[in-house]
Amino acid sequence: MPNSKSKLTAMLGIGLAMTGMAVAQSSDSNQALINALIKKGVLSDQEAKDITAEIAKEQSAAGVQGNGDKFLQKLTFSSRFQTQYVGLDTQISGVAHNPVYTEHFLLRRMLFGVNAQFGDGLSSTVVYDLSNDSFDKAVLTWKQSDRAILDVGLAKAPFGYEESAIGSGDLKAIERSEITRYIDEANNGRRLGAASYRTGVFLHGSESGFFYNIAVTNPERNEYSGDSTNTAILVNTSGGVGSTGGAATNKVAYYGTGGYGGSYTENAVTIKYKFGYEYGFDPDQGGPGATIGTGRNISLNGGYVDLSLNNLSVVAEFEQANDDSGIANHVNAKPHGFWVQPSYKITPQWEAVVQYSTVNSDGRGVALSDVVRSAPSGGTMETSDEWYFGGNWYIKGNDVKLQAGYIHADSNKTLAGAAATAQTNGVRSQLQFQF
Repeated sequence: MPNSKSKLTAMLGIGLAMTGMAVAQSSDSNQALINALIKKGVLSDQEAKDITAEIAKEQSAAGVQGNGDKFLQKLTFSSRFQTQYVGLDTQISGVAHNPVYTEHFLLRRMLFGVNAQFGDGLSSTVVYDLSNDSFDKAVLTWKQSDRAILDVGLAKAPFGYEESAIGSGDLKAIERSEITRYIDEANNGRRLGAASYRTGVFLHGSESGFFYNIAVTNPERNEYSGDSTNTAILVNTSGGVGSTGGAATNKVAYYGTGGYGGSYTENAVTIKYKFGYEYGFDPDQGGPGATIGTGRNISLNGGYVDLSLNNLSVVAEFEQANDDSGIANHVNAKPHGFWVQPSYKITPQWEAVVQYSTVNSDGRGVALSDVVRSAPSGGTMETSDEWYFGGNWYIKGNDVKLQAGYIHADSNKTLAGAAATAQTNGVRSQLQFQF
């Protein structure tokens, strides 16, 4: 007869199986485990029947019945934790005193996500950033095939490959490039706030290597919690995802990207490739400084390529905006720039990364603080560029990794044409844990 210790072990095993069932483990695997324990004499037939009945009971309780035919099939939790250290020194030409040296620890992201799978291709996803009081995603999804997947809610507009297609957990240079930040980050009188987080309808799909992603959204960027009718809960002066439209935000914006990708292997050489074109139209969001108004639109164009040859990878993207009256009334600005990033996997755990990015504001202006996270302003200049040299240690793949790198960034030439410069040098590191 099995002793009490082996019986306890068996019960613990069944308990784990039941826990697995609670997170969508199949009932077949539970039954296989029970049969194996019967065969080994650990469980009697009656005990097996009792446990099977208990699992069936728990499984019935785990499937949460909603209103009507809304039946929850699977519930999945996810999280991403990122903490950074930055040490940046900024020097400005022609000033008596340079900015204070930046030396700081920060919680970059604390994302928590929930995905609920329903029947008939329906699911919902909510991802919230606890460190920033903001949503990273909140959509209801309907999928019938890979050719057409419909999302409704808040997501990133399909413009900017680095912003919309490369998740924050997959960035090799820790932070996104200068041109991505200049076009996407909130309008502060220089940056445009023309893409990234939007509320609307998103349709995407793929077939035989071809892919597309199109969206119709509100024109304004907004991912923060709150409602514009309650000024007591504004975040970063933003009214939140509950905001209603205003005179400058009542027209919908349009975004889209399309392209082709695939892979090829021969003689132990694997080549992967992806390239695409991207477009956006943001009505009434242009204008001088942070002033937006009717008839001042922003249009976006860009293209990207993502190539890899075994352990070597190269990604590059060009982006351009046309900002109606972006400099002054009836004086447009066409900010543009690009980023390129080669990387090489030295071993499965160690990777070397270099990234170069640049912005030409075309008269609208750019400051180091606009495009280099944690850097001071350095003054409003015409152009900016940044080098990043770093390495990544994949401790447990991408789920647990340590990144570190050296930053060198310059901004040059005042808007009046004077020869002035600001320069930032320093280090940035980041520890990431996700599941």
